[in-house]
Amino acid sequence: MSRHRILLIGYGAVGRAIMQHLHDVPHYQLAVLRRTKGHDALPESVEVLQDLGDVDIFRPDLIVEAAGQTVVRDMVAAWLQDGIDVLISSVGALYDADLRTKLEIAAQRGGSALLIPAGALAGVDYVQAVGSVPGTHIRYESRKPLAAWQQELERLGLQDEAVSQPVTLYHGDAAGAAARYPANLNVAATLALAAGGFDRVEVTVIADHRATGNTHSINVSGPVGTMDVRVVNAPSVDNPKTSMVVAHSVARAVVNHFSSIRVV
Repeated sequence: MSRHRILLIGYGAVGRAIMQHLHDVPHYQLAVLRRTKGHDALPESVEVLQDLGDVDIFRPDLIVEAAGQTVVRDMVAAWLQDGIDVLISSVGALYDADLRTKLEIAAQRGGSALLIPAGALAGVDYVQAVGSVPGTHIRYESRKPLAAWQQELERLGLQDEAVSQPVTLYHGDAAGAAARYPANLNVAATLALAAGGFDRVEVTVIADHRATGNTHSINVSGPVGTMDVRVVNAPSVDNPKTSMVVAHSVARAVVNHFSSIRVV
């Protein structure tokens, strides 16, 4: 069996966790393109790419982005147009309608696909099924500990208030949430893409001193039925804005991409 060539872009907290999950999967040839050399040792069998020219030499079957929205905006379209499937973790970048169109056209020209993992969410399959049904209402609430919002609370002068009571930082549609908090609201963008539009999801963002994890609550109601899902994810040790489960989800999406039998 030929080996699937997988290139990971970025080797921060999420990238390192993804690599841990993928390293021991049989029939994968792994490489990492790093912004800097860094000090984190890679497994011996993983190739290190120094620049974009090395990507062409490696010839990946799949590129996995774990480096931030700048990569999605500046690099992904070229890879898609070259016929390479790309799985992104920085889904919040897609709040930009012009970028979504650019990536869609590039994928069509290259015969490739832009892949979106469920990430920290549950219930994405249900939202995909009913999101376009007339009369369906979708509400999403993000509730995270203060550590995830420390800089924003300080910027707004709300750090003292937040110590004693939950503080609502945003209420509106998914596009506004992802644009305002791109590092924290990848989930809102994922949900909006599943629903078929960034105007179809009502988003509330709360910093809560009582929260012990990153809590995602989704309510769907409409003619097809109702769904209430609440997920409490453990924050990443290295980055409290990100849930630990995200790396698991991305790694699972990679495995599914190359599997003969898939749950879709």
